[in-house]
Amino acid sequence: MNAQPYKLIIDTDPGVDDAVCLIYALTDERAQTLLLTTVVGNIPIDTATRNTLHVLDILGKDIPVAQGYATALHRISETAEFIHQKEGLGGYIPPKTTTRKIIKTDAVEAMYDLLKKGDGDIIPVVLGPQTNIGALLKKHPDIIPKIPKIAFMGGSPFGMEGYPDHISFNISCDPEAFQIVLDSKIPLLMLPSDVGRRKAHLDEEYVNVLKEVNDVGKLMYYMYGRYWEPGYPDKRVATNDVCAFFALVYPELFTTKKCEITVNVDDAPGKTIVEFCEDGHVDLVTEVDRAGFIRLLNDNLKKLDHIKIKF
Repeated sequence: MNAQPYKLIIDTDPGVDDAVCLIYALTDERAQTLLLTTVVGNIPIDTATRNTLHVLDILGKDIPVAQGYATALHRISETAEFIHQKEGLGGYIPPKTTTRKIIKTDAVEAMYDLLKKGDGDIIPVVLGPQTNIGALLKKHPDIIPKIPKIAFMGGSPFGMEGYPDHISFNISCDPEAFQIVLDSKIPLLMLPSDVGRRKAHLDEEYVNVLKEVNDVGKLMYYMYGRYWEPGYPDKRVATNDVCAFFALVYPELFTTKKCEITVNVDDAPGKTIVEFCEDGHVDLVTEVDRAGFIRLLNDNLKKLDHIKIKF
């Protein structure tokens, strides 16, 4: 464990999984989130920003929020409201207005200003499409040496035994932005979508128990109630974004393997191809200690008994 908490920028598009990740990330003793930035992805940018501010209202946290890109860099990408629902938080309907407000600086400039003033120890955690971080690196390449690592959720490495030819949502939304991130050669921690869907998912029994834990658990229960992962024979909830955060701050629970990643920006936009190599600049998460992960979720949720929510 780090002697000091990880200093983070969290770039997000809440989205059910993002909102749950924010709850865990903003209340975890191993993390200090200095800035939140929003991006179009799961839902349109204004809804994503509102949901981010609403999570801060619920938690009673005051962290700067900067709004980012409303579209991908070079294409129009579809949102995923079919699974996150129109308001973005599944079966939970948030208020239309929030107490907390965004800052005047946009996401790219807010990230740049913070990273430039930092000591090279601030890690961006990208939970949605790579648009904001790609735009940052393209506009301000001088900031690359100040970024020690980028942790992100996305990608379904093509060509690995046991995995189908699959394109992940986050990367396919803006593969050109991801190409910029790859070209920067900044060390990457990549949480592919199969980990949260197949290895660290929550089953229906777990979700049903959440409503009995505390108000935050009840909130998750409501959100998850309309967020079941499609395409599986059982009812399950994917924990992709939560895994991306925990893989960074609780590395003892995850197994990684070094590789290089290439991304298709042409005929199959967003397809990621992995090549394992000892000197790769990408740490790809391949396994998770499921029992330890669930125990961590339970322990951290129980610490939030003091938070009261009006439903």
